[in-house]
Amino acid sequence: MFERIRFVRGLSFILAVSVAFGGALAGARAQQQESASSQQQQQPTPRPTPVRTDDTTTIEDDEIERVDTSLTNVIFTAVDKNKRFVTNLKQEDIRVLEDGVPQQIFTFQPQTDLPLTLAIVIDTSISQERTLPEEKAAARAFVDAVMRPSKDEVAVLSFTGDSTLEQGLTGNAVRVRSAIDRVEFVPPSGYIGRGVTVGGTPPISGDNQSTAGSTAIWDAVYATCNEVMVESSDKTRRAIVLLTDGEDTSSMLKLDEAVQAALKTDTLVFAIGIGDSFGYSGVDEGSLRKITERTGGRAYFPRSEEDLRIAFAQIQRELREQFLVAYSPTNKKRDGSYRKLQLEIVNPELRKQNVRLNYRQGYFAKSDTAPTRRRK
Repeated sequence: MFERIRFVRGLSFILAVSVAFGGALAGARAQQQESASSQQQQQPTPRPTPVRTDDTTTIEDDEIERVDTSLTNVIFTAVDKNKRFVTNLKQEDIRVLEDGVPQQIFTFQPQTDLPLTLAIVIDTSISQERTLPEEKAAARAFVDAVMRPSKDEVAVLSFTGDSTLEQGLTGNAVRVRSAIDRVEFVPPSGYIGRGVTVGGTPPISGDNQSTAGSTAIWDAVYATCNEVMVESSDKTRRAIVLLTDGEDTSSMLKLDEAVQAALKTDTLVFAIGIGDSFGYSGVDEGSLRKITERTGGRAYFPRSEEDLRIAFAQIQRELREQFLVAYSPTNKKRDGSYRKLQLEIVNPELRKQNVRLNYRQGYFAKSDTAPTRRRK
């Protein structure tokens, strides 16, 4: 643009000189070139828009990049012996170890207003037939209490031997409630009620009917992490609320593989272990405790409808009454390896109160391969 301005100015000068000297073109051209050169020397060069190259800005940008790539974040909650949440912890009250090595803490702060990305995952296999209505009612109440418009997002999934996405991640509470309402028990071929299935009835739709009465919990958790949670923003707190009796009968994957999927996507798993003891073995508390404790969540085992609502209320507090601790690992290798985490209370008074920290028990280090893309 600056060259075009100089060209127009030179052209105006040529016209003026041509009129004054009666068309002496050769001399006018020479004089124009000399004058244009003089004008270029005298005319101050327009200054372009400044580029952010000052030292302060560069340092800040580098620091942001360093934090994004090297700090490890751990979200945790603290409860006393009476299971009351402890909200007044300080940085000096805890220490962090990675693979047994103490780490220097860079950040310690409460996390009470973080956006939430939740997946409500509901078991609709035969063993949940009688308990499903209460589970759905409690889930709807949970959504109404937890979900904040334009800030949180929720997905709804159901599963038997296969997993079904009833509602993808949305910030619309009406859609979430509608999706929960749609979740229903679909009896498999040959099912006559009360857990009894008669043989000899041909399946209606092949594999779908053959898996309808089974339960694939670990497959459902794995699919939720890799197909739903991976699409959420890095700036949210991700959690699965799993409603099941814990009796896995048909997963192709193992519990450990479901845990790894949760750790790689920074997803907490909360389990509400509820089942029908009539004709079934009840609830497998052991497996549900394993997946929740290893991912930083917690398992609840309600015995009544009121207990079920209390469990959902506790999960809500777990998601709100949190602390963030961040550190730069002494192990700088970007090899994708598993690192074991340990958070300890060092304050003697808090130890006397039997304060317990709830957090994920490890994570997978970043690797030099391209990371999974997520929404920003």
